[in-house]
This record gives sequence, C-alpha cells and structure tokens, in this order.
Amino acid sequence: MWELLVINPMVNLLLVFYNLLGQQTILAVAALTILVRLAILPLTLRQQQASQRMQKLQPELQKLQKKHGKDREKLAQEQMKLYQEAGINPVGGCLPLFIQLPVMIGLYQGIIRVLANSPLDLLRLSQNIYAFIPGLTELIPLQSTFLWLDLGQPDPYYVLPILVVVTSWLSQKILTPATPAADDRTAAMTKQMQVTMPLMFGLISVSYASGLSIYFIISNLVTMVQFLLIRQRNGKESKS
Repeated sequence: MWELLVINPMVNLLLVFYNLLGQQTILAVAALTILVRLAILPLTLRQQQASQRMQKLQPELQKLQKKHGKDREKLAQEQMKLYQEAGINPVGGCLPLFIQLPVMIGLYQGIIRVLANSPLDLLRLSQNIYAFIPGLTELIPLQSTFLWLDLGQPDPYYVLPILVVVTSWLSQKILTPATPAADDRTAAMTKQMQVTMPLMFGLISVSYASGLSIYFIISNLVTMVQFLLIRQRNGKESKS
C-alpha cells in the first residue's frame, strides 16, 4: 500500500521530470523536491503560523514560570488556561508536521529507488514504473553523474554532507523563535536539537546516495525561502 500510494507516484514523477529536463538527474531531483514542497505549502504555513503565535506567548509563559515554577501542577493549569484564552492548541502545530513526514519520507525513498545502481535495484525499480506512461522504462538506468558525484553513491569528498549540515543548521536557526524559552529545560532542549538534528542529517548523507543529500539541501533552502517570504508578508500585514 505504501509503495502504491507514495513510492510509485514519486518514482514516476521523477522519471517524467528527468525526461523533460534533458535527462539530468540532479535537475529532476530539484524539480520534484520543489513540487512536493509547494504541494505541502498549506501545511507548512499552518505549522509556521502556529509557531509564530506560540512565540508571541513566550513573555506571558515566562511570567507564569517565574510565578509558579515550583508548583508544576499549577504551572501546567495556568499555561493551558493561557493557551485556551489565546485560542492555541499547544500540540496543534505538530499535526501538519506529522502529515508532512510521510510525504517527505516517500520523496526521498523515491529518489533512492530511482538511483538504482545494481541489477536487483533496477529490477525492483521496473516494478514501480507506470506502464500507461510511454517511454519511462527506456529511461532507466538514469544518468547519475554530476561533476565529481555519482548521485547513486555517497559523496567521496564529503562536500554535500557538509552542505547538508550547514543548511540544516541555518534552516533550524531561522525557524526557531528568537524569544527565550519559557523554562531552562525547554531552552536546553532547543539548543541541543539545533545541533544534533543537522549532525544526524549529515551522518545520513555520509552513508547514503548523494541524490539524497541534494534533496536535503534543496529542501532546506526552500524551507528558508518560504519562511522568510511568509515573515515578510506577515510584517507588511501587521503594518497595514
């Protein structure tokens, strides 16, 4: 069911883009990544709007922390009351992220599937191709070389993993509210995540196909551009 609903559409879209864009795999990966990011843009907007609304509550949450810091039960009650008055569901901002995850996982699994580099992988790939779209089967195996890279293999010089770490860190830095967290534990956790998540993606990039690293980098860049455009639009709306 997962392959039927998620992997197959990603694989065939990637092959269509590959055919349309001069049989350049890196351009096909970039086009598919941007298309998927645009498709889930409404969910991204909801997630970022929820984050901004939570950011505005940070000063009030800090006051509650100072007032009821020793009484955890009272603090939780007052925080929930504040959320209710502001019309915010504290876990509501996570729902769009959970919906996005299967799509994004399917996207990079599709990229890995298309970058087949063994006879067994090619046989498996042929089972994902739609027979009703003419000419797709003839496209495989894809041209996977770009500059010094074989997109089906890890980057031997670690350039892409480094770019993955840098863009992931910048993306998290931009998306993380500048306002201090309501308590020290949350602040420490936030700082830890800003370091561990980019490093984790970097380690994945070291071990897996370079095409996956391209996906990570483009996705991070698109995320940053989306957020900056949304913040600019919201700033103009607040002034008007």
